[in-house]
Amino acid sequence: MKAKRIALVIVVLIIAIWVLTGVYIVHPNEEGVIRRWGKYRLSVGPGIYYHIPWPVERVDKPKITKIEKIEIGYRTIREGPPAVYKPVEEESLMLTGDMNIVELWFIVQYRIKDARDYLFNVRNVKKTIKDAAEASMRQIIGDRGIDEALTIGKEEIQDKTEEKLQQILDLYKSGIDIVTVKLQDVHAPGEVKKAFEAVASAKEARERLINEALGKYNEQIPKAKGEAEKTIREAEAYAVQRIKEAEGNAHRFLARLKEYKKAKSVTKDRLYLETMEDILPEIEKIVMPRTTEGFIKFLNLRTSSLGEEIKR
Repeated sequence: MKAKRIALVIVVLIIAIWVLTGVYIVHPNEEGVIRRWGKYRLSVGPGIYYHIPWPVERVDKPKITKIEKIEIGYRTIREGPPAVYKPVEEESLMLTGDMNIVELWFIVQYRIKDARDYLFNVRNVKKTIKDAAEASMRQIIGDRGIDEALTIGKEEIQDKTEEKLQQILDLYKSGIDIVTVKLQDVHAPGEVKKAFEAVASAKEARERLINEALGKYNEQIPKAKGEAEKTIREAEAYAVQRIKEAEGNAHRFLARLKEYKKAKSVTKDRLYLETMEDILPEIEKIVMPRTTEGFIKFLNLRTSSLGEEIKR
């Protein structure tokens, strides 16, 4: 009887422990996926839950916020510093659209966007992503020349590869979201590397000079246009001024003509005096007329105002 009681206690203890194994916690960076007899049952968010213990049900808790990284074309041997890398030529060597070969290293960063698809639709997720990323990169590189790959086309290659890779993984319903595709190193292989680097450097210098020239152009052209507009406005203002002056002179002449017609002799003498005052200022001369007829006896040009002298 004692042995039976001990056995019963052990059985009860085992059952209790088995029942307690059904308690589980889902952390904030995780998503709980419950399987029953290996099939999907439900998904839960962060919290404390209970499920029927194994082998009836099982809980997977993939980290849905963690960003994973895959290296393609190389492997990191030591993080460093200094970092040490090992090339993987069967992944890195790629053929461009102009039949040249480039050695290309890049990384893919991804995270889980659907835990159910991630767990049930793809068997080997990392290998699937690596193979799809390599295929996408080869396709994008194959549509472009080596010059684009080495110099100005890197940003576009990254963006197009990321877009293509996401399309493939969505087609597989992998539950993966591609965060970024980043080129780490792109260079020509082997003996031609230095020559290609020199060409790439020259092309980058050319692009830099072109951009500097465009910057200078964009600076000088608006300035020249502004100066031209200023000159045009000044010329227009000068033209208006001259026209107004001409019109004023014409009106003044017509007014004098009208007065001249009323009293020709007086107007003639006044105009003569005004003209002499303008052309012979401060001259030590006395001008006497040949005849004593008229109201002018002599003209004293030493005075500053001929009219005052006449009055006296």
